[in-house]
Amino acid sequence: MKKLAQALMVSSLIFIAGCAASQPPAAGAWDVEWNTPLGTLTSVLTLNPDGSGHMATQGMGDGPLSGIRFDGNTVNFEVTVDAQGQSLPLDFHGTVNGDSIEGSFGSDFGNFAVTGTRQ
Repeated sequence: MKKLAQALMVSSLIFIAGCAASQPPAAGAWDVEWNTPLGTLTSVLTLNPDGSGHMATQGMGDGPLSGIRFDGNTVNFEVTVDAQGQSLPLDFHGTVNGDSIEGSFGSDFGNFAVTGTRQ
């Protein structure tokens, strides 16, 4: 009986460790480029498994990501950037394939294509 209890305990710990170790494919830091009417912009996206995140964009500042939703290989979130002194809300919809990410930022001015690679 003691060996059975030990075996169940070890199995449970392995299962719990496996669940804790798995994270969404989109989690991580990403170097991305997005095409806008102002030209190509570069950003670093940080998508944390807990649903928090951050975006740093050269010339448009830094900002927190909100509403991060992971669903398999897809990720969605919202962020607001400073576009020449005006706040511009963006909605991101993208797909991860290994160490590549592809998607778009939706805005009041249309969609901006986004591509990137994992850091």
